[in-house]
Amino acid sequence: MGNALYAILLLFTGLIGSVIIYWVYRLLLKRAERTESKIDDLLVAAMGKPLVITVFVVSIYFSVLYSDLIPARYDYILASEYLNAFYIIIGAWVASSFSYNFIHLYGGWMSARTESEVDDRIIEVLEVVVKYVIWFIAFLLILSTLQIDITPLLAGAGIAGVAVAMAAQDILSNFFGGALIVMDKPFQVRDRIKIDGYLGDVVSIGPRSTRIQTLDYQLVTIPNSMVANSVITNYALPETRLKIKIPVSVAYGTDVKRVKEILLEIADEAVERSAAVLRYPAPSVYFLEFADSSLNFVLIVWAKAFNMSWEVQDFINTRIDERFGEEGIEIPFPQMDVHLRKD
Repeated sequence: MGNALYAILLLFTGLIGSVIIYWVYRLLLKRAERTESKIDDLLVAAMGKPLVITVFVVSIYFSVLYSDLIPARYDYILASEYLNAFYIIIGAWVASSFSYNFIHLYGGWMSARTESEVDDRIIEVLEVVVKYVIWFIAFLLILSTLQIDITPLLAGAGIAGVAVAMAAQDILSNFFGGALIVMDKPFQVRDRIKIDGYLGDVVSIGPRSTRIQTLDYQLVTIPNSMVANSVITNYALPETRLKIKIPVSVAYGTDVKRVKEILLEIADEAVERSAAVLRYPAPSVYFLEFADSSLNFVLIVWAKAFNMSWEVQDFINTRIDERFGEEGIEIPFPQMDVHLRKD
C-alpha cells in the first residue's frame, strides 16, 4: 500500500510539475520575444516542450517502478537503458530544433541580403542535413545504449555512403560550384558576362547551374562546376559603363587632321543627341597605322551601360558614312585574298 501511495504521489507531482513548467515556458517565451537577441527565443523554444514531456514521462516511469504493478518477469521493461534512450531522444529533439531554427533565422537573414537564390537553397539544404545528422547520431547512441552492435550498420553506412558519393559526384561538384559563385561573387543576376564563348545576361544562379540569356534571346544553361573553373568576363563590374572602340579606315592622301576633327565632331554630336553616350570620359581619336591600302584610326567613346554598345555604334557609324560622303573622304574597300589556280 505504501509503494502504491508513493507511486501516486510521484505521478501527481510529475503532472503538476509538467503544468508549471509549461506555464513558465510560455512566460519565458513572451519575455524572450521582447529582447533584441534571438538566441534566448531559440533556446526557450527548443527546450520548453521537451522539458515538459521529460518531467511527465520520468514521473510516470518512477511511479510505475515503485508501484510494483509490473510482474517480475517483465522487469526488463523498466531497465535504465530505456530511460537513457529516452533522454537521448529528448536531447536530439532539443539539438535538432535549436539547430534548425538557428540556421533558418540567421541563415535566412544573411541570404536575404543578397539577390542570388543559391544561398537560399544552401540554407534549405543545411536545415535538412543538420536535422538528419543529429537524429542519425541519436539513433546510433540509442542502439549503443541498448547494447546492440552497430558495427555492421556503420560498415553498411560507409559502403552506401561511398556509392552515393560516386553517384552524386556531379551533383555535389555543381552544388559546391554554386556555393563558390555565391561567396566569390564574380557576377550577379542581371550582369552581362562572357563565359565559355557565350555572351549574355545572367538570368539565375541555381544550385546546379547558371542560366544566361544570350543577345539572341536564347537561354544557355551552364553547370556550376564549369562556371567555377572558367575565365569570366563581367561587363557590369566594377561599373556598368562600357568603353567602345570604333575602327575607321580612309584612303591614302586623306587629310589626317581633318579626319580626326570630323570624328571628334561626330563623337560630340553623339554626346548631345544620344542618351547612351557619356560626356566624361571625353571621346578621343587615335591615328594607329599605315595599312597596306588605308590609313587606320580608332574612335573611342564611352557608353552609359554595357547593353548600349550597338545603339552607340549604329549612331556613330551612320554619321561617319554621312559626313565622309559630304567631305568627299573615301573609305577604301577591304582587300580580299584572291588565289589563282594554274590549270
